[in-house]
Amino acid sequence: MSQALQAVRGMNDILPAEAAFWELFEEAVRGCLKAYGYRPIRLPVVEPTPLFKRAIGEVTDIVEKEMYSFIDSLNGEALTLRPEGTAGCVRALIEHNLAARQTQRLYYIGPMFRHERPQKGRYRQFHQVGVEAFGFAGPDIDAELILMGARLWADLGLDGIELQLNSLGQPEERARHREALVAYFEQHGDQLDEDSRRRLATNPLRILDSKNPAMQALCAAAPRLIDHLGAESLAHFEGVQRLLRDAGIPFTINPRLVRGLDYYNLTVFEWVTDKLGAQGTVCAGGRYDGLVEQLGGKPTPACGFALGVERLIALIREAGGEPAPPAPDVYLAHQGEAAARHAFRVAEGLRDQGLDVLLHCGGGAFKSQLKKADASGAAFAVIIGDDEAASGAAQLKNLRQEGSAQRQLKVDDLAEAIIGHLIDSDDEE
Repeated sequence: MSQALQAVRGMNDILPAEAAFWELFEEAVRGCLKAYGYRPIRLPVVEPTPLFKRAIGEVTDIVEKEMYSFIDSLNGEALTLRPEGTAGCVRALIEHNLAARQTQRLYYIGPMFRHERPQKGRYRQFHQVGVEAFGFAGPDIDAELILMGARLWADLGLDGIELQLNSLGQPEERARHREALVAYFEQHGDQLDEDSRRRLATNPLRILDSKNPAMQALCAAAPRLIDHLGAESLAHFEGVQRLLRDAGIPFTINPRLVRGLDYYNLTVFEWVTDKLGAQGTVCAGGRYDGLVEQLGGKPTPACGFALGVERLIALIREAGGEPAPPAPDVYLAHQGEAAARHAFRVAEGLRDQGLDVLLHCGGGAFKSQLKKADASGAAFAVIIGDDEAASGAAQLKNLRQEGSAQRQLKVDDLAEAIIGHLIDSDDEE
């Protein structure tokens, strides 16, 4: 017998009970984003490889080591499973000339792919909510994106998520800081680990993001980017902070907060928690004013963030937020050939009235069907035999009211009786 096939390592099935939880989470996210005027955009999972090389930077870990890239066997085109969503969103903005018409507030939800070592909170197929705003140059949109995060945590019943801020300034300011940083780390080259020595020649700012405990003191004493910022960058950063203070959002300025992607400038931020171990960042973002022009569009200010769905769902569960599994309103049991045909019509009629109906399939005695009805979590069982089918009636039983008597109703009266009871139950709660 051949060995059963399994999912690719780091790419996980989301089974029905868990998928229902994901839908509740996504519904809350969509509701929050809609309240701020953000609209959905749906983007391809596969993009041209040069898009990510140009956007992210060829000397980043993502492009060098983590992308799933391949050559299309039909036309020889270099393609990549998207490792992040911003580049594709910017590509769509340019291709469809969206920014020329008006400012844009957009969001998307879906899978991303990176060839990383799978571990808790880090998978090869992972899911993100991406939020992007185009055409807004001032600090107000930076603050709005951060406020959305704070509101979402409240909507999800989460606490203990803290905000960290920094400013990366503009490219020329980062260039001056880079020179100072390289000089500093070269003076302490004997203290650099292998990964930091490699980054020194390619992206020295990422050394500050090192998780190696032996590197922490060295990184803490390194030249700070904020000390190389000009007046305009500092004014923008102060504007963001002022709006957050006005809104009562606490934050910490973290001068070592950087981004793994080359296209960021000015404000960067992360929402972090200590409840998920080493993978403590649940949302990260910032401003990327040069990316639209870099990818061939007209100069367009932009800002956005991405939040990790798997990490936030883990955090919700850590806080005891496991929802009850979804249950139908009605389980429809039937026995007999005429009853089976009648049951199909009754089920459709109840669905026409807005009720969720689980129709029993596969035969079996009424006793066994009613056990399944109870296990389904349905509020009511509708029971149809050949006698009921002949008279256009059905038996109705309240499964959640102890001692409730089974009663016979005309089919046309079923929906009203069920809906009325469901409304009364909601009022009592």
